[in-house]
Amino acid sequence: MSNYNIAVIAGDGIGPEVIAEGIKVLKKIEEIDDRISFNFTSFPWGCEYYVNHGEMMPSDGIEKLKEFDAIYLGAVGYPGVPDHISLWDLLLKIRKEFDQYVNIRPIKLLNGVPSIITDVKKEQIDMLFIRENSEGEYAGAGEWLFKGKPEEVVLQTGVFSRKGTERIIRYAFETARKLNKSLTSISKGNALNYSMVFWDQVFEEVAKEYPDVETYSYLVDAASMFMIKQPERFEVVVTSNLFGDILTDLGAALAGGLGLAAGANINPERTFPSMFEPIHGSAPDITGQGIANPLAAIWSASQLIEFLGYEEWQEKILQAIDTLLVDKTCLTPDMGGSATTSEVGDEIVSILLSAIKQKTLEKM
Repeated sequence: MSNYNIAVIAGDGIGPEVIAEGIKVLKKIEEIDDRISFNFTSFPWGCEYYVNHGEMMPSDGIEKLKEFDAIYLGAVGYPGVPDHISLWDLLLKIRKEFDQYVNIRPIKLLNGVPSIITDVKKEQIDMLFIRENSEGEYAGAGEWLFKGKPEEVVLQTGVFSRKGTERIIRYAFETARKLNKSLTSISKGNALNYSMVFWDQVFEEVAKEYPDVETYSYLVDAASMFMIKQPERFEVVVTSNLFGDILTDLGAALAGGLGLAAGANINPERTFPSMFEPIHGSAPDITGQGIANPLAAIWSASQLIEFLGYEEWQEKILQAIDTLLVDKTCLTPDMGGSATTSEVGDEIVSILLSAIKQKTLEKM
């Protein structure tokens, strides 16, 4: 049996509510599969911690997290705490300190979910975004000069190193090859005459090593249009930190909303723990009401267990989500239902158990 130590940072608002359902699913898998054992350790870090302690996480937080196999993160952000503090002092700090340079966002239209695009088929929206996650426009480089004076100047510098750019593009090529899918690069080389011209150049260089992978390259504005008008163009996509952040939220809208948006922050070398999270916010307006949609958190739990090496469980969890969405009898209010957060988690567990029982009967 393999024992996995998982750090849980449930965070703010509805974060603890939805993360609890993801843990519920993982614990049920632990009961079923005698190969897997989980130890969950919770850390009370986030905006409430900041209000009480003046910091989003303690100074030794990174050292504590180093000991874990993975991190399961809820939602970060709450009124009264500036967004740049909640983001930079927790989420981005973990991403950078642990060199989680690959951000993976699946954009997949599941059965039973209506897209905002009319007459679109499920097969047309099935994208895997691979976003550079450590530098680019979110490197934190810049300066604020003459603050508060008439000559005030703000500089925000994008940082694109050859190491950072090449490794994310190469990771995307390897993924596209493994999945036997095309790879699309999204940039803005016509206007950003240093960073994006460099990005395009590196993409072309690396592409020569992967002649078996079909490639495309779009400017980000054209890509935004094509994602709506012809989403089937995109299979595996690689892009920079900022463009990936924006386009994946557009993709989430196409595939049913942020309630179904999951994300993984990966350190491929496994030198440090990787982190898995639902992408939605902390939703303070519904906190404590028991109506938050846990499906994105459960989807991110499926990414976590896939990362640990159990791809079959990742597929089973997604199939359970698909079944729940088609059945429509146990959905939270944001998806037109009246179920509670906990009831949705219970139903996912029930569907998993039924599917496993059915498969066992078929083998008899």
